[in-house]
Amino acid sequence: MPLLFVHGGWHGAWCWDEHFLDFFADNGCRALALSLRGHGGSSASKPIRTISIADYVEDVVTVAEGLPTPPVVIGHSMGGFVVQKYLETHQAPAGVLLASIPPKGIGPFLMRWTKRQPWPMTRALLTGKSLHIFRSPEIVREKFFSQRTPEAEVLRYAALLQEESQRVSRDASLLLLPHPKRVTTPLLVLGAGRDGCFTVKEVHATARAYGTEAEVFPDMGHNMMLEPGWASVAERIHSWMTSQGI
Repeated sequence: MPLLFVHGGWHGAWCWDEHFLDFFADNGCRALALSLRGHGGSSASKPIRTISIADYVEDVVTVAEGLPTPPVVIGHSMGGFVVQKYLETHQAPAGVLLASIPPKGIGPFLMRWTKRQPWPMTRALLTGKSLHIFRSPEIVREKFFSQRTPEAEVLRYAALLQEESQRVSRDASLLLLPHPKRVTTPLLVLGAGRDGCFTVKEVHATARAYGTEAEVFPDMGHNMMLEPGWASVAERIHSWMTSQGI
């Protein structure tokens, strides 16, 4: 059974390649991660600031349709939002939302971030260059990592962050929100107790929208696939898939 991993904003397939791809390959799965257009080594035919959620969904469709059977889709953060939109119109054996943007969008997240960093957020909105937000390793840790993550790793991952689409912020705020009632695929919803992007309350609201219950890892930061406790997350995903007969 193939597994298709979808990264979040400012990231690329590299975030899954660190730990998860080998873990699931060692457990007998065909594990793949794509870099959405304009990310990692993937090209884009237009400026990244203009790329839409629909474009990212199309990237997932292209990869999924090239596989011999429909994959389990696993999305982190913005990638979780992309997975939700993908599953509205495509069947999959199962899906996993990992510290995902909620179905109600990123409006509350943007308000929290603007209150915390008014000038960098204003600058990012005016210029279309969202990397202004991550002006220091301290901010990268605050948003993406717990205090347990070694400083050297935070610095290494911070250097890999790249620009993200400004249009996606609009799509995920109001214009293109998911419709959970259209999704029939069984979902596992996981969250992080020390997530600097989405609250535990939002994680539980996401799970309720899809008729399930969230599971929260209390000491983890947003980047659950890169945190020191990543193996417990991977093991939970694997055991849940086994319980689903996958």
